[in-house]
Formats: sequence, structure tokens, C-alpha cells
Amino acid sequence: MKELAGPWAVQFDPKWGGPEKPVAFEKLEDWSKRSEPGIKYYSGTAVYRKVFDLDVSRLTSHASPLLLSLGTVHDLARIRLNGRDLGVIWCAPWQIKIPDGLLKAEGNQLEIEVVNTWVNRLIRDGTLPVSEQLTWVTANPYAGTKGLPPQLREAGLLGPVQLLGP
Repeated sequence: MKELAGPWAVQFDPKWGGPEKPVAFEKLEDWSKRSEPGIKYYSGTAVYRKVFDLDVSRLTSHASPLLLSLGTVHDLARIRLNGRDLGVIWCAPWQIKIPDGLLKAEGNQLEIEVVNTWVNRLIRDGTLPVSEQLTWVTANPYAGTKGLPPQLREAGLLGPVQLLGP
């Protein structure tokens, strides 16, 4: 097992209220816990990027396939490794097989597109003037009830991201 810890570059879509430039996440965390409104209330697709190296002995062992485990994801993820689309995962155990020969000793490029629901955006838009809202609904079921603020939903790649196998 190898955890892909450390910083990740995360790109949000500015058209949906996200930051213009990629944001460095020193560790994987829930978007709704961030202080930046453009991340805290973000709904849409964000792309996580990381480059990592791998012990050569892992590449030559074929006892069983290597798996990429994403830990916990809210709510859907598409994985690309070294330019190859590995597919979409949308439920636990949040794992996908890595094809033989795809990994290399140095400079592996991992890209994970994570998509969440639009609940957090609806909650944010419910607090903004109509002219600043990014979404439109006939009735917002996430506007809060009885004076209680609405609960934001967990969002993003929470991890841990790990290579599992020999």
C-alpha cells in the first residue's frame, strides 16, 4: 500500500463560482469546510492533479493487480492516469484497477475529476440577491426551515488516495 499524501492542485470552474486559478490543497478535505466561498459553496466538477513516483519493485510484481483507492468521494469521480482514462466510479469501495504496464517509476500523472451535487450551490444562492445567483429553481428545498440555516453537504475528494496491491 502506498498513500498519495501531500499537496494536490485542484482546479474549480470559475463559471460556477470557483476560484480562477488552481488551489493547492495541502491535504484532501471537504470543500464545505473551506473558508473560501468559491470552494465552500461550490457545486460542479473540480479536477485534482498530482504527480507521483513509485518504487520499481511494485512495477515488476504481478502477484495481483494494483488498485487505485480514492477513500471517500462526494459524489462521483473520473480517473485518468498517465493520460489514460480509467473510467468513472460512483459508489463505495471507490476503487479502480490499474492496467498492467501503465505505471512507471517516475512522473506518474494522476488526474481525478470529482463532481458533487448542486445542493451547496443552491444553499449559497438562497442567500444572494437574484442578480448574483448562478442557479435558478422554482422552489429551493435547501433554503433552511424554521429559522435554522441549511446544512451544507460534504463535497470533494476526501481520501485517502492509495495504491493497493503487491
